[in-house]
Amino acid sequence: MSHQSIGIIGADPEQLANLGRTLQRQRDIVDGVLATVGAALDGTTWTGPARRAFEADWSGGFRVALQRLAEAFTASGHECQVRADELRRVMGAI
Repeated sequence: MSHQSIGIIGADPEQLANLGRTLQRQRDIVDGVLATVGAALDGTTWTGPARRAFEADWSGGFRVALQRLAEAFTASGHECQVRADELRRVMGAI
């Protein structure tokens, strides 16, 4: 019988902390994508309307979306860590 089927709400603090670390590591991956694409674009000799269109898409949408994703990974990862610490504290007090 699962926790959901019997109405118990909670989490294993270690699993939650691991999830938090995993989410926070994803920020590094997204930051790497941002840096790699930015450097490749800066280092590429490319002129014309296709370049301008790509730069507009990159600057106006893609980069912003990736930055928001990175921020979400950081915030969610931090929240998991905080909740795991709180669970450990509460469980230790019981």
